[in-house]
Formats: sequence, structure tokens, C-alpha cells
Amino acid sequence: MKKLISYVTVFLLVCSTVTVFLGQPSQRVHAAKNSNVKEFNVEEFFNDKNGTFVLRDIKTGKTLFYNKERAQTRFAPQSTFKIPNSLIGLQVGAVRDEYDIKYWDGEKREIEEWNRDHTLGSALRYSVVWYYQEMARDIGNDRMKDWIEKISYGNKDISGRIDQFWLSSSLRISPLEQVNFIEKLYKEELPFDLDVMRTVKRMMVQKEGRNYTIHAKTGQGNELGWYVGYVEREGHDYAFAVNLEGTSAEAKRITEKVLQKYELIASNNS
Repeated sequence: MKKLISYVTVFLLVCSTVTVFLGQPSQRVHAAKNSNVKEFNVEEFFNDKNGTFVLRDIKTGKTLFYNKERAQTRFAPQSTFKIPNSLIGLQVGAVRDEYDIKYWDGEKREIEEWNRDHTLGSALRYSVVWYYQEMARDIGNDRMKDWIEKISYGNKDISGRIDQFWLSSSLRISPLEQVNFIEKLYKEELPFDLDVMRTVKRMMVQKEGRNYTIHAKTGQGNELGWYVGYVEREGHDYAFAVNLEGTSAEAKRITEKVLQKYELIASNNS
């Protein structure tokens, strides 16, 4: 185990000059000019699609980029916004807990799993858009705007409809900003109650293997796929964001392949 962690740590130290900072809301997010972004070459996993991968060692703060320009570019968060939406909904009491049920309205939707009653936990697991739209309406525009400002989420623009602004609408966030947000959630440094953050982190569990756990969320738009989260590996943990012109399933697959390449998770053959 120590050998695996040392392997990745040494690789990250190659990029020890990496520093990052956020620009104003209307600007891109920039990495320092001397950052060694080319050192992190995972192009082989993207199959010629335009995409980016950001990986941060949470313990050391060292950050690696593939395709720096796209990593700094803002996109609609799509269903990755279910992470902050869950945090805000729990914090303000729009839902009581992860078991709070909302009842299906009977309208048939394109994804069969959506066509039933859901709890907050199952709605996150199956990415049930109608549940989160209803919760956003219960949160309301004023409280939503206030909390988006507090957590400084992307461009902080919720001028689109209260139940649409994160879905190819006004809200935008870059992959780098996603990693910054995920890191704060992991460290429990966001301005939410501890039990709220811990509930959402628990709900985000996507995959558990020998000696590792992936907490993450997909997002899907028109020619836009996201996978953001963090991987826990015996106290040495990493935040990540993948974004590409493709599907969320592709983003998830790429993430797992890259984490396997750098031995942060076991390969499927292990």
C-alpha cells in the first residue's frame, strides 16, 4: 500500500510548482503559467474527444491537469449540481433527511427509474431530475441565491428559472472550480452544518473496492459529460473532475481508467 501511495505522490511532486487561483466570476479560472500540465497526459483514455481531467492530492494540494484550457472553462454543471442542491436543501429544511420522500406525479419520463416515488438518497443515486426540481422550488430563489453566493459556486448566476438554472442555463462552473468545491466538501470546510455535509458525502458513494471508496456524481448535457468527486484510499485521498464532449458514462469510465493507471484504485482484473 505504501508503495502505491508513494508512486502517486512522487508523480504529483513533479508538478510541485502548480498553484491555482480563481478569477472574477466573469473570467476563466487560471492556473499559474509555470504549472507542468503536460506532465499529466491521459489523452489515450479520451478516444480523440475534447475533454479534461483535473486531479488533486488533497493532502498536499498538488494539482494535475490534462487539457488546461478546458479545465479552466465554465460549463453548465448539469446533474453534478445535485451535490450543492442536496446540501442547500438539507440545510434550509426543504428536505428533512436523506429518507425524505417526494411522490411521483404519474408523468412518464424517459428514464424508467424516475417513474416512481423517491427519497433524497435514491434521487441522488438515480439522478432524478424532477425530485431536485421540486426541492429547488421549495428552497426558493432567495435562499438558493444566498447559498450559491456563500459557497461561491462557479459564476453564481441563477437567473435562469429556479428549477432549470443548472441545466444548460445560466449557472456555469469550470472543472477546476468543481475540484475546489469537492475539496472543501471533503474537508468539511463549506458553510453547512457538519451533519449535512456528512450526509451528502455518504449519499455520494458510487463504488467501494478493496481499500478504496469513490464518492462522486455524474452530469449529462447536450454533448457534455461530467464526473466529479473524490476517492478515499487509506488516508491519502484525491479530488477529481472529468469533463468532455460526450456522455457522463464516458466521463465515469475515463475517471476509473485513470485512477487505475496511477494505482489509486484497483483494476478490474485485480
